[in-house]
Amino acid sequence: MNDTAHAIEKLAEHSLASSQVDQSLYTKYDVKRGLRDINGKGVLAGLTKIGEVQAHPEGRPDGPGHLIYRGMDIQDLVAGFWRDGRCGYEEIVHLLLAGHLPTAAELAAFTAILGEFRDLPHSFVVSALAIASRDVMNAMARSVLALYSRDERPDDISLPNVMRQCLSLVAVFPQIAVCSHAAAAYRHGGRTLVLRGPKPGLSTAANFLRMLRPDASCTPLEERLLDLALVLHAEHGGGNNSTFTTHVVTSTGTDTYSAIAAALGSLKGPRHGGANAKVLQMFDDLKRRVRDWEDDRAIEDYLLALLRKEAFDRQGLIYGMGHAVYSTSDPRTGILREHIAELAEAKGLSGEFDLYRRVERLAPGVIASERRIYKGVSANVDFYSGFLYRLLDIPVPLFTPLFAVSRIAGWSAHRLEELANRGKIIRPAYKAVAPRRRYIPLSAR
Repeated sequence: MNDTAHAIEKLAEHSLASSQVDQSLYTKYDVKRGLRDINGKGVLAGLTKIGEVQAHPEGRPDGPGHLIYRGMDIQDLVAGFWRDGRCGYEEIVHLLLAGHLPTAAELAAFTAILGEFRDLPHSFVVSALAIASRDVMNAMARSVLALYSRDERPDDISLPNVMRQCLSLVAVFPQIAVCSHAAAAYRHGGRTLVLRGPKPGLSTAANFLRMLRPDASCTPLEERLLDLALVLHAEHGGGNNSTFTTHVVTSTGTDTYSAIAAALGSLKGPRHGGANAKVLQMFDDLKRRVRDWEDDRAIEDYLLALLRKEAFDRQGLIYGMGHAVYSTSDPRTGILREHIAELAEAKGLSGEFDLYRRVERLAPGVIASERRIYKGVSANVDFYSGFLYRLLDIPVPLFTPLFAVSRIAGWSAHRLEELANRGKIIRPAYKAVAPRRRYIPLSAR
């Protein structure tokens, strides 16, 4: 270790020693760490008309969880477009941004607008390739910030201009994600570089798969299932970390590109956007250790080993189980589970899908036997979404970027809402608990 590295390490040690807060003070001052109480209920920081995450129906603590978009239950929204045999993401984006479900004519016009914005300029793609990052989320944030310089009115925060900017970002996010991944695979992974632009007439899901796959193909079922995943991830209330980040940064009056880049930085954190990849890795480890996938006792023993930090990454977690709000059930989980069975069978992976269902059934009981829990534990959407992406042959480095491709709809809606309500700049309080000290002159230290 050289002198500079040693000095930096010592500074970090001093920072750690001087920064750690006595944990009992959080209880003494009733601090809601993570802005949540012990039961998982969030501290009320604002009001929204966009999305609602409901742990259970009012008066029914043992009832199922609900996800509401603009006052409409996600179950009803999905059932509507699925019954019609069509994709629904564009319709949901319209609902979140404009506040109502579009008529057929409105939907056609809205889809045409997105089509106009879909393709990035060739020069922009080339410049993005020149500064390719190993991390796709990092590359996406840089690309979003770079779009600022191509906007003739980047700092205009009037609602029509911000709506234009948001629609443009919704439209180009699939291409930004795929190009960023391709550039990283080419520059840092030695892969062949294949870039393909979007087609205006295709859905967001079909365009994503078309740009990603070497043969530019996807089946109608694959398109609809990816579209379904986009719909389920598009919005999750104002309290999730990246959406709250959008509100916080928007409240300063800054530009759209800065606000969305900040949201991307939040989602990049593995505690927010990386859980589905962890679920896949955990299951890969389970499959190596448990030979008989129908042996409940062997699976329970593995899950116990996870909780006791004796298996996988030794973090004491069963990934994909539990949620900050939902207790009895995550409505998105049930929807995904219901619809991916057909694709699993088509891909010859029905046995693996059955293993997921078995773990989903057994895990809550194992957790209850080992941990003191304050609310129910159930599988969250990440439990099945990674499996779906594997069925769709989507590379793991694109899992979180794909989350962003979907959630840009919710971020955009919340940015517009924050601006429409002209709220105050968001700045919560922190209580200082450091003891007072006297200044010591340099010569006496």
